[in-house]
Amino acid sequence: MKWIRRVFLLLAVLACVLAGAVLWTALDSKKPVGFQITQAVDEGGQAFPIGVWYPTEARPWPTSWLGLRLMKVARDAEVAGSGLPLVVISHGNGGGPGSHADLALALAGAGYIVAAPMHAGDNFTDQSAAGTVPWLGARSRQLRASVDHMLGRWEGRTGIDAGRVGAFGFSAGGATVLVALGARPDLGQIAAHCARTPEFICKLLREGRSPLLNPAQARAGNVLSPDARIKAAVVAAPGLGFLMQPDALAEVRAPVQLWSGERDTHVPYASNTRMVREGLGQRAEFHSVPGAGHFSFLVPCGLFGPPLLCADSADFDRDAFHESMNASVIAFFGKHLGSLAQAPR
Repeated sequence: MKWIRRVFLLLAVLACVLAGAVLWTALDSKKPVGFQITQAVDEGGQAFPIGVWYPTEARPWPTSWLGLRLMKVARDAEVAGSGLPLVVISHGNGGGPGSHADLALALAGAGYIVAAPMHAGDNFTDQSAAGTVPWLGARSRQLRASVDHMLGRWEGRTGIDAGRVGAFGFSAGGATVLVALGARPDLGQIAAHCARTPEFICKLLREGRSPLLNPAQARAGNVLSPDARIKAAVVAAPGLGFLMQPDALAEVRAPVQLWSGERDTHVPYASNTRMVREGLGQRAEFHSVPGAGHFSFLVPCGLFGPPLLCADSADFDRDAFHESMNASVIAFFGKHLGSLAQAPR
């Protein structure tokens, strides 16, 4: 039975190599970052978790798995610094708090506190709210409830400057953030748009027999929750951008950094990001990313990940792009949310 022992030995060696590779490739930041999971409740009593990253003086370890990646963080460590700006992250349809974990780590390493809610009913474990009439409104309320929680109940709230709040949103999260800034999209236009331009979201809504394809029902449930505390925002590949006609964006006063992938076939530039860009005009700092698809804005996948979320074109380097994008996002928030002089280091 020597061959059996050899097989088990080989498997053990492979397991050790794999574990070592996972630890070696854990997401990290240049400076120590703390991490914890907290829980908030929206105005309707719906509870949802929030991933929180923040500056700390504790030693980080590769111990926390979130979404697709292991992170090197100091779990439940104390917050270091005071008067720190807060950035909330709204993930896309079917995502979660880990969808932009590398950006969260980069921001926290630069002196920000970052809060990424897991949108109830629209995440990778539960899609029950996606495509329903209150879908976008519920997302906007959860984003506002996340800010409420971080400023009013989170244990590290004394380290936050309530006057310096920013937001990042991707895909459906981009629409969520625009609503938080004051956008007033007319959901009753979805049916007419989908009849003219059968893009990805239209296919999903038709397959799910969404009531949003009924203009009367969509408009009746269009109850949105803006949040004037958000002073600047970054929006990547905004979903439902075709609803953002110029009048829908008239009340958006905050500066916006806007991103689009040139190979995005899920949320095409022409019918989505272009509408937002033109509607915002000089309020938008626009970035077009050569070679990027829709999911290129998600956290780099490392060793594992489903092809749908992780496959990029052969000439596109997601890791290099994220390093550049994260630096641009930090610079944008630094410009519009003020100095980080009170952060530790």
